[in-house]
Amino acid sequence: MITLEALTKDYGATRAVNELSVQIAPGKVTGFLGPNGAGKSTTMRMILGLDAPTAGQALINRVPYAKLRYPLHTVGAHISGTAGHPGHTPRTFLKALAQSNRIPVRRVDEALAEVGLASVSGKRIGGFSLGMRQRLGIAAALLGDPQILILDEPMNGLDADGISWIRQLMRTRADAGGTIFVSSHLMSEVQQVAQQLILIGRGELITEAPTLELIKEFTQQVITVRTPQAAEFTGLLVQRGAEVSTLGEDRLEVSGMPLEDIGALAFASHVELHDLSTSHGSLEIAYNQLTHNTVQYSAELAKGAGIK
Repeated sequence: MITLEALTKDYGATRAVNELSVQIAPGKVTGFLGPNGAGKSTTMRMILGLDAPTAGQALINRVPYAKLRYPLHTVGAHISGTAGHPGHTPRTFLKALAQSNRIPVRRVDEALAEVGLASVSGKRIGGFSLGMRQRLGIAAALLGDPQILILDEPMNGLDADGISWIRQLMRTRADAGGTIFVSSHLMSEVQQVAQQLILIGRGELITEAPTLELIKEFTQQVITVRTPQAAEFTGLLVQRGAEVSTLGEDRLEVSGMPLEDIGALAFASHVELHDLSTSHGSLEIAYNQLTHNTVQYSAELAKGAGIK
């Protein structure tokens, strides 16, 4: 369990994190979201004792990180985006970490194999791509086989196979009772892997909720209809006050009318249906709605600009 109690961080006159109080529970992947400058990295650094809070506290299993005698056995973290000195090899880098935390040396090769770097364990880190260095940072986080993982933008630099791998890694560890706390700007990936979400803006908590509940609450329900009588059915739906968008010759997107009423109307009107299903919008839509007032850095497209 990670517990934040009124966690606060000031840098001079600037408050980066303001009285943040949340719990990150075991057995699930918790996504940590917010615009650039929202305080996500600062919060993670305070959890790991890298930055001292101005007020409040961050606890790992009820104690501050600094009081964990061999912290890599309890919590593994990768928050810097890179790992290891360019002149070192993955094996020497991980071996030093293992020795400092009394981790068996055999775990070095096990962790490298787990992240797919066994074949380059003797090569210098300076020649690694961003994706390879991301894998090395995750190997360091896994070295002590901890119950808690804290990962800041772990998908940066990874290819499609790497993203699929890290997604499965987080799910597997959460299913085994682990606590996974992950920050990412890749909304589609967070939606796929996180069961719980914490959103912050300008250092303050915006909301915390199960992922599916948040999406349902802040996005409109959309009903998809497939019928060979699309034009005829569109007219009938509009007459009943529904909003209809045409997505193809036989596919409609309907809102403003319950699914049951759409089905009943089709039956009564002898309209043949090939599909009648419902869905909600994406996490990205919900996120943008919740955070639009807290974005500090945004860009405007210049008038007349466009792709030619």
